[in-house]
Amino acid sequence: MKRLRLLLVLGFALFIGGHSLFAQSKDKKEQIREQVKELIDSREYTIDVDRAYPSSGKSVNLTSPYELRIKGDSVISYLPYFGRAYSVPYGGGEGLRFETGITDYSLAYDKKGAARIQFKAKTQEDSFTFNIQVFDNGSSSITVTPVNRQQIRFNGELKRQE
Repeated sequence: MKRLRLLLVLGFALFIGGHSLFAQSKDKKEQIREQVKELIDSREYTIDVDRAYPSSGKSVNLTSPYELRIKGDSVISYLPYFGRAYSVPYGGGEGLRFETGITDYSLAYDKKGAARIQFKAKTQEDSFTFNIQVFDNGSSSITVTPVNRQQIRFNGELKRQE
C-alpha cells in the first residue's frame, strides 16, 4: 500500500513537472514564431542555405556558407547552381551569384503561420522567380526558377542580418 501511494505521488509530481516543461516549451515556440514573423515583415533577413535539390540528380549537402539576403527592395543571392543551363554566357556566367533589385514582391501567411514570399529579379544574364517558404520555426525552402536554366530548390534557416 505504501508503495502504491509513493508511486501515485511520484507519478503526480512527474505529471505536474512535465506539464510545466511543456508550457515553457510552448512559450518558447511562440516567441520564436513571433521573431520569425517580425524578421519576414521587416524585409531585412538572411537565409543560410545548407542543402540544394537540383531538378535532376541527387540532393547536395552544402558545406560552404551560401545564403540569400533580402534588404528592402534588393536581393543578394550567393547560391550555387547544379543543373542544366539552356543559354548562358561563355564560361558559364555568374549563375545565382548576384545583387540586384527585386520586383513583384508578395508576402502571405498560410493557416499554419508559414510565410510564402514570391518576387522576381533580373540580371544581365537571366531573369529569376523566387518562391520562398519560411516556416514558423525559421526553417526555409527556396525555389529559384530561372528563364535560361533548370529550376533548383534549397533548404536553410532564417537568421537576422548582421
